[in-house]
Amino acid sequence: MMDRAQLLQLLDRYHQRHPDEVATTDRIRKLLVDYERCFHRDCFPGHITSSAWIVSRESGAALLTNHRKLERWLQLGGHADGETDVLASARREAEEESGLRDFDVLPRTGICEILDLDVHDIPARGDEPLHQHHDIRFLLEVSDQQPILRQESESKEVRWFSSDEIADHIDEESLARMARKAADWLSRSPAGPT
Repeated sequence: MMDRAQLLQLLDRYHQRHPDEVATTDRIRKLLVDYERCFHRDCFPGHITSSAWIVSRESGAALLTNHRKLERWLQLGGHADGETDVLASARREAEEESGLRDFDVLPRTGICEILDLDVHDIPARGDEPLHQHHDIRFLLEVSDQQPILRQESESKEVRWFSSDEIADHIDEESLARMARKAADWLSRSPAGPT
């Protein structure tokens, strides 16, 4: 089970691979160090979330959800809800939102790695003020031979997209960046990222 210290180590390794993203890495690191409750959704000015870029074991297609509230195609994920093991949280959210099971973590090196990081604003809504989601993103693989059982309360649709279709359905750099990183990892040898 991943704890706060191990997540900080993952962030250090991510920074070594992506030194150009130091501002985002440092913002997440600062949240982890400065806010004891950063894994809880009641932590403001922001909190940790986790998500996954999910690819099909058979075809390489990507699984996206059409988010009901945001009305956009996104990767699957959500709040950590107090869980420090953000990889377990990303897997849990993927299972809950898609109904799929038996996710594998990529790359298959035996060492967990972060695919991407993103900090983005969440508009004020109800009792919640404007705040940030500090999203830790992983690359997961699963069989597309399973039926998708979406959560109707959160999603209008969950479906697979070929690599040719992705660009037509994502409208922000954050997702395009994640798709590029996933494609790069998948194009490398099974040993994973260098």
